[in-house]
Amino acid sequence: MLRKPLLLAARSTTCRTIVERTPMTRAMVSRFVAGATMEEALPAVHELARDRYITLDFLGEDTTDLSQAAGTVTAYQELLAALGEAGLGDRAEVSVKLSAVGQFLNADGEKIALENARRIAEAAKAVGTTVTFDMEDHTTVDSTLAILREVRQDFPSTGAVLQAYLRRTEADCRDLSGEGSRVRLCKGAYDEPESVAFRDKHEVDKAYVRALKVLMEGDGYPMVASHDPRMIAIAGELAAAHGRGADDYEYQMLYGIRDGEQVRLAAEGKRMRVYVPYGDEWYGYYMRRLAERPANMLFLARSLVTRN
Repeated sequence: MLRKPLLLAARSTTCRTIVERTPMTRAMVSRFVAGATMEEALPAVHELARDRYITLDFLGEDTTDLSQAAGTVTAYQELLAALGEAGLGDRAEVSVKLSAVGQFLNADGEKIALENARRIAEAAKAVGTTVTFDMEDHTTVDSTLAILREVRQDFPSTGAVLQAYLRRTEADCRDLSGEGSRVRLCKGAYDEPESVAFRDKHEVDKAYVRALKVLMEGDGYPMVASHDPRMIAIAGELAAAHGRGADDYEYQMLYGIRDGEQVRLAAEGKRMRVYVPYGDEWYGYYMRRLAERPANMLFLARSLVTRN
């Protein structure tokens, strides 16, 4: 019942102002966000890199200012240079929302986003790592996949994110299951209309498994983004059935969620990657995490009660 109001709040300027001014909010956010700056986030990256892999997201989306988009590119270039200097190019990659680098800027937005995405991919290649383009709501899918196709011509390891709850995703998985393709499959975190997305949990689960089968059967590299124990188990069974070794696919989970399960999978020799967000633009990301799982909202409420 809370999911829809929380997702609406994620796009509300008024709600954002109230949440950001709440004194205890920052302490709650630190569970899901590694820091406000790169310098604050890097210690968490070093700690995680002992047994896991990382993808870093400099938070921000829906950018409508050209200078802000350019600033995001610079932030990623600086982050990637720091990862290279720390010798983490083989452990950490970056995730980028194309709306944060210009996708929604007037008539040339897609062109600007493409140019900026290329700059980030070039910086990633220079330190021996790569980029994955995050997916946003259904209105951005065609544009995001079009930019992906262009970038992959020069940077073929660039990854994509597909959301299982969208009705089109199984077909998109088939299109992206070829050799060299990297696809992160998640369930989806936006409030989408029934015309384009499955809304019942069981239907979403079934759609996830269908899409996962396509990826495991293909020649690409599946990235299983889920905290659901059942999906994790099914992924392992499908990987074994299609002769995939531990290096032929990976699991992905969010920073601050199911840490024990992350450690367990890594200890079993599985490739486990943690999605680590950082930056001041944490509000939208944080609200979607609360909307995804009631337990996250309960965690927040318990923490507020305890602190009060």
